[in-house]
Amino acid sequence: MPGETKAEATEVSFAGNGVALRGIAFGDETGGPALVLLPDVHGVAPLYCEIAAHFASAGLRTLLLDPYVREGAPRLADMAAVQAWIADLPDARVIDDVAHAVAYLRSVEGGSTRRVGIAGFCLGGQLALMAASRLRDLDACVAFYGMLRHGVVTDRKLPPPVETAADLRCPVLGLFGADDPLIPPADLEAFRSGAATSRQPVDLRVFPGAGHAFVNDRRPDTYRPQAAREALRSAIAFLRTQLATSAAH
Repeated sequence: MPGETKAEATEVSFAGNGVALRGIAFGDETGGPALVLLPDVHGVAPLYCEIAAHFASAGLRTLLLDPYVREGAPRLADMAAVQAWIADLPDARVIDDVAHAVAYLRSVEGGSTRRVGIAGFCLGGQLALMAASRLRDLDACVAFYGMLRHGVVTDRKLPPPVETAADLRCPVLGLFGADDPLIPPADLEAFRSGAATSRQPVDLRVFPGAGHAFVNDRRPDTYRPQAAREALRSAIAFLRTQLATSAAH
Protein backbone atom coordinates (compact mmCIF):
# COMPACT_ATOMS: atom_id res chain seq x y z
CA MET A 1 0.00 0.00 0.00
CA PRO A 2 1.05 3.66 -0.39
CA GLY A 3 2.42 3.95 3.14
CA GLU A 4 5.14 1.43 2.28
CA THR A 5 6.42 3.43 -0.72
CA LYS A 6 9.42 5.75 -0.60
CA ALA A 7 10.07 8.52 -3.11
CA GLU A 8 11.94 11.79 -3.06
CA ALA A 9 9.68 14.70 -2.14
CA THR A 10 10.38 18.37 -2.86
CA GLU A 11 8.27 21.37 -1.91
CA VAL A 12 7.72 23.54 -4.97
CA SER A 13 6.23 26.94 -5.68
CA PHE A 14 5.12 28.35 -9.02
CA ALA A 15 3.13 31.25 -10.37
CA GLY A 16 -0.64 31.15 -10.36
CA ASN A 17 -3.18 33.83 -11.18
CA GLY A 18 -1.97 36.58 -8.85
CA VAL A 19 -0.76 34.13 -6.22
CA ALA A 20 2.19 31.82 -5.60
CA LEU A 21 0.84 28.28 -5.79
CA ARG A 22 2.39 25.45 -3.79
CA GLY A 23 2.69 21.73 -3.95
CA ILE A 24 4.91 18.77 -3.17
CA ALA A 25 6.61 17.08 -6.10
CA PHE A 26 7.42 13.38 -5.90
CA GLY A 27 9.80 11.61 -8.27
CA ASP A 28 12.58 12.64 -10.59
CA GLU A 29 12.40 15.45 -13.14
CA THR A 30 13.07 13.20 -16.11
CA GLY A 31 10.82 14.71 -18.76
CA GLY A 32 8.63 11.59 -18.58
CA PRO A 33 4.93 11.40 -17.74
CA ALA A 34 3.62 13.47 -14.86
CA LEU A 35 0.51 13.83 -12.77
CA VAL A 36 -1.32 16.56 -10.86
CA LEU A 37 -2.85 15.03 -7.73
CA LEU A 38 -5.79 16.70 -5.98
CA PRO A 39 -6.49 15.70 -2.35
CA ASP A 40 -9.88 15.39 -0.69
CA VAL A 41 -11.73 18.26 0.98
CA HIS A 42 -9.32 18.35 3.93
CA GLY A 43 -6.37 19.27 1.73
CA VAL A 44 -2.77 18.05 1.68
CA ALA A 45 -2.31 15.26 4.25
CA PRO A 46 0.09 12.34 4.90
CA LEU A 47 -2.25 9.92 3.10
CA TYR A 48 -1.95 11.87 -0.16
CA CYS A 49 1.80 12.26 0.23
CA GLU A 50 1.97 8.46 0.44
CA ILE A 51 -0.28 8.04 -2.58
CA ALA A 52 1.76 10.59 -4.54
CA ALA A 53 4.92 8.69 -3.64
CA HIS A 54 3.23 5.47 -4.74
CA PHE A 55 2.45 6.96 -8.16
CA ALA A 56 5.99 8.36 -8.42
CA SER A 57 7.50 4.95 -7.68
CA ALA A 58 5.54 3.68 -10.69
CA GLY A 59 7.28 6.19 -12.95
CA LEU A 60 4.74 9.02 -12.75
CA ARG A 61 6.25 12.24 -11.47
CA THR A 62 3.48 13.52 -9.21
CA LEU A 63 2.70 17.04 -8.06
CA LEU A 64 0.42 17.02 -5.01
CA LEU A 65 -1.28 20.39 -5.38
CA ASP A 66 -2.32 22.44 -2.36
CA PRO A 67 -5.74 23.85 -3.28
CA TYR A 68 -5.89 26.07 -0.19
CA VAL A 69 -2.81 28.30 -0.46
CA ARG A 70 -5.02 31.37 0.02
CA GLU A 71 -7.17 30.42 2.99
CA GLY A 72 -5.30 27.52 4.58
CA ALA A 73 -6.61 24.00 5.08
CA PRO A 74 -9.99 23.82 6.81
CA ARG A 75 -10.88 22.19 10.12
CA LEU A 76 -14.10 20.35 9.42
CA ALA A 77 -15.85 18.82 12.40
CA ASP A 78 -18.84 17.21 10.67
CA MET A 79 -20.56 16.65 7.33
CA ALA A 80 -22.44 19.93 7.58
CA ALA A 81 -19.13 21.78 7.81
CA VAL A 82 -17.79 19.77 4.87
CA GLN A 83 -20.79 20.65 2.72
CA ALA A 84 -20.58 24.33 3.66
CA TRP A 85 -16.87 24.46 2.82
CA ILE A 86 -17.37 22.80 -0.55
CA ALA A 87 -20.32 25.07 -1.37
CA ASP A 88 -18.15 28.13 -0.72
CA LEU A 89 -15.11 26.91 -2.67
CA PRO A 90 -14.81 28.64 -6.07
CA ASP A 91 -14.59 25.82 -8.61
CA ALA A 92 -13.25 28.09 -11.36
CA ARG A 93 -10.37 29.16 -9.14
CA VAL A 94 -9.30 25.58 -8.46
CA ILE A 95 -9.54 24.66 -12.15
CA ASP A 96 -7.36 27.68 -12.96
CA ASP A 97 -4.83 26.54 -10.34
CA VAL A 98 -4.79 23.10 -11.99
CA ALA A 99 -4.08 24.73 -15.36
CA HIS A 100 -1.10 26.55 -13.84
CA ALA A 101 0.11 23.29 -12.24
CA VAL A 102 -0.02 21.56 -15.63
CA ALA A 103 1.88 24.44 -17.20
CA TYR A 104 4.48 24.20 -14.45
CA LEU A 105 5.02 20.47 -15.07
CA ARG A 106 5.49 21.18 -18.77
CA SER A 107 8.02 23.94 -18.07
CA VAL A 108 11.76 23.41 -17.82
CA GLU A 109 11.61 24.27 -14.12
CA GLY A 110 8.88 21.71 -13.53
CA GLY A 111 10.50 18.88 -15.46
CA SER A 112 9.74 19.48 -19.16
CA THR A 113 6.96 16.89 -19.12
CA ARG A 114 5.42 16.03 -22.49
CA ARG A 115 2.25 14.41 -21.16
CA VAL A 116 0.37 15.30 -17.98
CA GLY A 117 -2.58 13.63 -16.29
CA ILE A 118 -4.72 14.46 -13.30
CA ALA A 119 -6.02 12.34 -10.45
CA GLY A 120 -8.12 13.22 -7.45
CA PHE A 121 -9.96 11.80 -4.47
CA CYS A 122 -13.47 12.72 -3.27
CA LEU A 123 -13.75 16.50 -3.86
CA GLY A 124 -10.44 16.26 -5.68
CA GLY A 125 -11.93 13.56 -7.89
CA GLN A 126 -14.88 15.76 -8.72
CA LEU A 127 -12.58 18.66 -9.58
CA ALA A 128 -10.38 16.36 -11.66
CA LEU A 129 -13.41 15.39 -13.76
CA MET A 130 -14.40 19.03 -14.06
CA ALA A 131 -10.89 19.90 -15.24
CA ALA A 132 -11.01 17.07 -17.77
CA SER A 133 -14.05 18.72 -19.37
CA ARG A 134 -12.47 22.17 -19.47
CA LEU A 135 -8.68 22.01 -19.93
CA ARG A 136 -7.08 21.12 -23.24
CA ASP A 137 -3.64 20.33 -21.84
CA LEU A 138 -4.63 17.23 -19.85
CA ASP A 139 -3.90 13.82 -21.36
CA ALA A 140 -5.70 11.58 -18.85
CA CYS A 141 -7.92 11.76 -15.78
CA VAL A 142 -8.46 9.37 -12.86
CA ALA A 143 -11.23 10.10 -10.37
CA PHE A 144 -11.42 8.15 -7.12
CA TYR A 145 -15.03 8.43 -5.92
CA GLY A 146 -15.38 11.96 -7.26
CA MET A 147 -18.91 13.22 -6.74
CA LEU A 148 -20.79 13.64 -10.00
CA ARG A 149 -23.21 16.26 -8.67
CA HIS A 150 -22.90 19.11 -6.18
CA GLY A 151 -24.34 18.55 -2.72
CA VAL A 152 -25.15 22.26 -2.41
CA VAL A 153 -25.34 24.57 -5.43
CA THR A 154 -24.07 28.15 -5.07
CA ASP A 155 -22.86 30.83 -7.45
CA ARG A 156 -19.33 29.54 -6.82
CA LYS A 157 -20.08 26.16 -8.39
CA LEU A 158 -19.48 25.30 -12.03
CA PRO A 159 -21.73 22.76 -13.74
CA PRO A 160 -20.89 19.36 -12.20
CA PRO A 161 -19.40 16.36 -14.04
CA VAL A 162 -22.75 14.73 -14.72
CA GLU A 163 -23.71 17.79 -16.77
CA THR A 164 -20.45 18.15 -18.69
CA ALA A 165 -19.50 14.54 -19.46
CA ALA A 166 -20.08 15.16 -23.16
CA ASP A 167 -17.33 17.79 -23.08
CA LEU A 168 -14.54 15.50 -21.84
CA ARG A 169 -11.23 16.31 -23.51
CA CYS A 170 -9.14 13.34 -22.39
CA PRO A 171 -9.56 9.66 -21.46
CA VAL A 172 -11.11 9.04 -18.04
CA LEU A 173 -10.96 6.25 -15.47
CA GLY A 174 -13.53 6.52 -12.69
CA LEU A 175 -13.20 4.34 -9.57
CA PHE A 176 -16.29 4.13 -7.37
CA GLY A 177 -17.75 2.14 -4.49
CA ALA A 178 -21.01 0.30 -5.04
CA ASP A 179 -22.27 1.39 -1.61
CA ASP A 180 -21.37 5.08 -1.87
CA PRO A 181 -24.42 7.20 -0.92
CA LEU A 182 -22.79 10.30 -2.40
CA ILE A 183 -22.61 8.75 -5.89
CA PRO A 184 -25.79 6.80 -6.65
CA PRO A 185 -26.01 4.41 -9.62
CA ALA A 186 -28.28 6.82 -11.47
CA ASP A 187 -25.51 9.44 -11.47
CA LEU A 188 -23.01 6.92 -12.81
CA GLU A 189 -25.37 5.97 -15.61
CA ALA A 190 -26.05 9.62 -16.46
CA PHE A 191 -22.33 10.35 -16.57
CA ARG A 192 -21.65 7.26 -18.68
CA SER A 193 -24.39 8.24 -21.11
CA GLY A 194 -23.08 11.78 -21.49
CA ALA A 195 -19.49 10.63 -21.84
CA ALA A 196 -20.45 8.34 -24.71
CA THR A 197 -20.85 11.42 -26.91
CA SER A 198 -17.46 12.88 -25.94
CA ARG A 199 -15.47 10.53 -28.22
CA GLN A 200 -13.10 9.92 -25.32
CA PRO A 201 -12.42 6.48 -23.79
CA VAL A 202 -14.24 6.37 -20.44
CA ASP A 203 -14.04 3.43 -18.02
CA LEU A 204 -16.17 3.56 -14.86
CA ARG A 205 -15.37 0.77 -12.42
CA VAL A 206 -17.54 0.00 -9.40
CA PHE A 207 -16.16 -2.02 -6.49
CA PRO A 208 -18.67 -4.23 -4.62
CA GLY A 209 -18.70 -3.89 -0.85
CA ALA A 210 -16.98 -0.50 -0.95
CA GLY A 211 -18.41 2.89 -0.13
CA HIS A 212 -16.99 6.38 -0.19
CA ALA A 213 -13.31 6.93 0.72
CA PHE A 214 -12.48 3.21 0.39
CA VAL A 215 -8.79 4.00 -0.26
CA ASN A 216 -8.43 5.99 2.96
CA ASP A 217 -6.58 3.66 5.35
CA ARG A 218 -6.87 6.26 8.15
CA ARG A 219 -10.60 5.53 8.31
CA PRO A 220 -11.30 1.94 9.40
CA ASP A 221 -15.02 2.53 8.83
CA THR A 222 -14.51 3.16 5.10
CA TYR A 223 -11.22 1.50 4.20
CA ARG A 224 -11.48 -1.59 2.00
CA PRO A 225 -7.96 -2.96 1.45
CA GLN A 226 -8.66 -5.19 -1.53
CA ALA A 227 -10.67 -2.57 -3.38
CA ALA A 228 -8.00 0.04 -2.57
CA ARG A 229 -5.20 -2.13 -3.96
CA GLU A 230 -7.16 -2.96 -7.11
CA ALA A 231 -8.15 0.68 -7.67
CA LEU A 232 -4.58 1.95 -7.29
CA ARG A 233 -3.25 -0.76 -9.59
CA SER A 234 -5.88 0.11 -12.18
CA ALA A 235 -5.08 3.81 -11.91
CA ILE A 236 -1.36 3.25 -12.43
CA ALA A 237 -1.90 0.94 -15.41
CA PHE A 238 -4.31 3.40 -17.00
CA LEU A 239 -2.02 6.39 -16.47
CA ARG A 240 1.05 4.56 -17.75
CA THR A 241 -0.83 3.70 -20.93
CA GLN A 242 -2.42 7.09 -21.51
CA LEU A 243 0.68 9.10 -20.61
CA ALA A 244 3.17 7.02 -22.54
CA THR A 245 5.58 9.49 -24.12
CA SER A 246 5.29 7.73 -27.46
CA ALA A 247 1.57 8.50 -27.65
CA ALA A 248 0.47 11.37 -29.87
CA HIS A 249 -0.37 14.57 -28.02
